[in-house]
Amino acid sequence: MTQPHLAIKNYFRKVRDPRRVGRKRHLLLDIIVITLCGTIAGCNDWQQIETFARARHDWLKKFLRLPHGIPSHDTLERVFDRLDPQPFQAGFRAWMQALHEALGLCQIAIDGKSLRGSGVGGLPMLHLVSAWATANGLSLGQVAVEAKSNEITAIPRLLELLEVRGALVTIDAMGCQKAIATKIVERGGDYVLSVKDNQPRLLAEMQAAFESALDDDFAGRQHDHYQTESRGHGRREKRWYDIIVDPTDVPAAAEWTGLRVIGICVSEVTRADVTTTEIRYFIGSRKAKAKVYGQALRNHWGIENNLHWQLDVTFQEDKNRVSKRHGAENLALMRRLTLSLLKQHPDKRSLACKRLLAALDPQFLAEVLSGDGCSGKI
Repeated sequence: MTQPHLAIKNYFRKVRDPRRVGRKRHLLLDIIVITLCGTIAGCNDWQQIETFARARHDWLKKFLRLPHGIPSHDTLERVFDRLDPQPFQAGFRAWMQALHEALGLCQIAIDGKSLRGSGVGGLPMLHLVSAWATANGLSLGQVAVEAKSNEITAIPRLLELLEVRGALVTIDAMGCQKAIATKIVERGGDYVLSVKDNQPRLLAEMQAAFESALDDDFAGRQHDHYQTESRGHGRREKRWYDIIVDPTDVPAAAEWTGLRVIGICVSEVTRADVTTTEIRYFIGSRKAKAKVYGQALRNHWGIENNLHWQLDVTFQEDKNRVSKRHGAENLALMRRLTLSLLKQHPDKRSLACKRLLAALDPQFLAEVLSGDGCSGKI
């Protein structure tokens, strides 16, 4: 087998080793690569990663130095717990940025997730806010929510790390904040923000504006409409989207940087002859058709189905008992990197089957690591 070109060596070479000089037997880059390979190959904890690496020692030796063989699981855990998440994530972002440039980027969904297994020994659960490229299946970055804080303070820090120019950034109602909207526009992106009771004045004015617009059939307003209908899993779902461009009867809109559109989504779900209706409101900074906003809102939940759900089911993230903060955050980042790389490979198997194949077939593992088979090599 030819030596795989490991992009990870390019992007993580500058990560500072937290260990004392003269007190380390294993190279930091070797430890990072071993952990990534093990995670791709189905390992979910340090003991499993060590077991995998010892079984694949001869293969790893083809592109790693391994001066003292395979590090123990205690060494892996100790190094990752001491590793500063910020420079480690910088390498991750650089790698994902390379994929972004190769594949193109249209929409970024931002949402948070708690690592339930990290809440042991009296510690609160570690809560991470992640950015997800909905069309490409790329995890673009993450930040940890500080203790006694929430996503409102974490989202601006995440936006500072991301390249959002030209992208449509979607966030649920928690992130519907003026400062966050301003941050997205200042960085060259556009936003779609869900509006709920945490913005009572804006919500009340939008509700009144749509009631008035519906009464006179949107006369004198820049209006667009889009609707969808889907069936499956014993349910029928209809959605109606209406937007008003540059609304004149929502005074609070002037307080939101770049706001061009207010919108309403009415969803009707019928299951077993029982119909439920839900009404939601949103704002946006991009002058676009209702279809664009409707698709963006639907695509936003890909972060739940394709990132959070996969992390819990395929990677068993909520069962992971790593409680030390740096270790838990760094290992979570490794899982997100793994998921992104596996999704880029064109093999049609499920993620679980791809991880099994990576454990059985070193050639497939090398393809995943190097980006071979992606629509744009990194």
